[in-house]
Amino acid sequence: MQDGVVTLSGEVNWGYQKYTAEEAVCYLMGVVWLSNQIKVKPTVKPLDVKTKIESAFQRNALLDSRRITVETRGSWVILSGSVRSWGERAEAQWVAWAAPGVSEVENNIKISP
Repeated sequence: MQDGVVTLSGEVNWGYQKYTAEEAVCYLMGVVWLSNQIKVKPTVKPLDVKTKIESAFQRNALLDSRRITVETRGSWVILSGSVRSWGERAEAQWVAWAAPGVSEVENNIKISP
């Protein structure tokens, strides 16, 4: 850390690890700016990522998986469709982040009761 600026770097296997590292540091005393440059190295094929996320959606009691579409572009995941609440939208995003090889999640899910 220099003048309150922290840069995180390195590689992790899972997207949630990148953001957990950020959460662990961003609230420390003296941190005024955080640059998270940690890379998620894809460990699975994009089709496998899509399948794993869709399966996780089906197992999750908080989500109506029929209303959510998953698209992958490499390790980038794009969620679309509609859900009933902000909580369900956030849950879908966290489920996508938990899949192996995900480096970015674009959440385009709309809220519609």
